Amino acid sequence: MKILYAIQGTGNGHISRARDIIPLLQLKGELDILVSGTEAEVQLPYPIKYTFKGLSFVFGKKGGIDLLATYKKSNLKRLYNEIKSLDVDQYDLVINDFEPVSAWACKLKLKACIGLSHQAAIINKKSPKPKKKDLVGAIVLKNYAPVSQEFGFHFEAYDKNIFSPVIRHQVREAQPVDNGHYTVYLPAYSDSRIIKILTNIKEVKWEVFSKQALKAFTEKNVYIYPINNESFIESMVSSTGVLCGAGFETPAEAMFLKKKLLVVPMKGQYEQQCNAAALQQLGITVVKKLKSKNIEKIRHWVNFTKNLSMEYPDITAQVLDEVFLKYHELQKVAQEITLGEAPTTLKKFRDLNLGRIMSQISGR
Repeated sequence: MKILYAIQGTGNGHISRARDIIPLLQLKGELDILVSGTEAEVQLPYPIKYTFKGLSFVFGKKGGIDLLATYKKSNLKRLYNEIKSLDVDQYDLVINDFEPVSAWACKLKLKACIGLSHQAAIINKKSPKPKKKDLVGAIVLKNYAPVSQEFGFHFEAYDKNIFSPVIRHQVREAQPVDNGHYTVYLPAYSDSRIIKILTNIKEVKWEVFSKQALKAFTEKNVYIYPINNESFIESMVSSTGVLCGAGFETPAEAMFLKKKLLVVPMKGQYEQQCNAAALQQLGITVVKKLKSKNIEKIRHWVNFTKNLSMEYPDITAQVLDEVFLKYHELQKVAQEITLGEAPTTLKKFRDLNLGRIMSQISGR
């Protein structure tokens, strides 16, 4: 079996999850890896066959996406050419972690594509959503990387195709200790903003991992480090608590390690607003912005909030078994189409949530 695993390279979380999924996929068949996007600092220790610019969102320095920088980096003609150049027909199975090039290549060529991502869980109707609706954000999330079938990871199993997070083996096998410091990862904020706020809470040491810093430096009780995967894990494993954006992997790993957690969702980022809503339901402290008016809330979290422990079993291999079971169902449906069993097949396509390509395939 020939498999294409396509990964979104904009955020570190996608790459971090892939490091554990790839070895399991290699046991299933011949594997090619595709990465699109340019914002991740974490590297994959595996050969990458396809590297595309894709469609990246650029982090700003004031708590959100930098729309101007995102626009300047966007090139729809280039994106279209990347989509057209990708020969997805050579693969038996395409697995997609919120990656637009392979998703749209499959959509244009009427090929099934199985989504395996956190975003697949977020768009599920049963997953928590913020009180304030964001219709544009929801539409973007739904159409950024369209897939035929969705399997998702989330903080809890809100529906039958939603599973607990992939905890990296580096984290899963670590022995947590408490050395008294707090680990910080807020890529949408400038170092100066983080220092301005956190130096007001003098009673603790802050270890900040920065997208902007080229070398380590210290400002009072705030220690700034360039992003490094191993150093970040070491800091988090030995911390008292974690202060981070409302992404997915870092909050999940912090809760798995039984660390106190405070999240600051990125402005204008619907995915993070949904994550913040889910974390609030679990009792996690959420601060809307890293501003002076929230210093006392952060101080209260440091001094009084207790940790929340989540037991996340290692079920990644079982999740992939579910994905391949679905692949075999799709293969069976495709065979029935060739045998002319259209009425039964159309119903099965509806059951498999493949309505978007159903009429096109049955009309071949």
